[in-house]
Amino acid sequence: MIKALIMMADYGHDPTETAIPYASFRAAGFEVSFATESGVSPRCDARMLEGILAIGTSRSVKSKYASMAASQEWKNALSWSANEFDLCAYNLVFFPGGQDQSIRQLLDSVSVHKLLQAYFPMTRKPSANVVGAICHGVKVLADTNNDSGHSILHGNVTAVLPSFFEQLAFQSLRPFVDGDYCKVYGAESEDLEHAVQKKLQHGTDLKTSWSLFPFVVENDDFNYISAEGV
Repeated sequence: MIKALIMMADYGHDPTETAIPYASFRAAGFEVSFATESGVSPRCDARMLEGILAIGTSRSVKSKYASMAASQEWKNALSWSANEFDLCAYNLVFFPGGQDQSIRQLLDSVSVHKLLQAYFPMTRKPSANVVGAICHGVKVLADTNNDSGHSILHGNVTAVLPSFFEQLAFQSLRPFVDGDYCKVYGAESEDLEHAVQKKLQHGTDLKTSWSLFPFVVENDDFNYISAEGV
């Protein structure tokens, strides 16, 4: 059986970007696990499930999220900071995105970067191992360096959230949400597209789309699938 792992911060990931992949993995017959830093059950961004921002989360997603949150794998999350934890036990590792600054717990984790440094080379084709990332989840890989000091995505192709969309969401929601919502690294920080491009030192083909529909990119050399929006 294919073993899939969804890596998460304790709080703040986009419910759509988590519940839809989870439901798809389960429908495909995969054994799914979740991992947070200390093994606590994760919680997705509550503002996208209740209140004015919940308008953008469909009823179907909310139903899938409720089923996911009630599952035993959600309630019994693993700890990605544990000494014995190893991504090599999984066939598929997935990183959801989010708009809340709390997801930096995952994005900036040295432990996660070390795990990915060992795992990503194992996805080189024709390997059956796969890494997937959506929106800000892409930054986890971009910030992970290989032994040569380059990002593990250097020289590869990846999807990335366009700066225009990030700024549009940030500016549009400012009247309704306190703080720097939709700017994970703060209001004055560079947009995700620029941050990823800078980290990859122009050695990677960044793919963006202004379409309102899901945009998926498959890498030629590695089993790395990235996406923008769901």
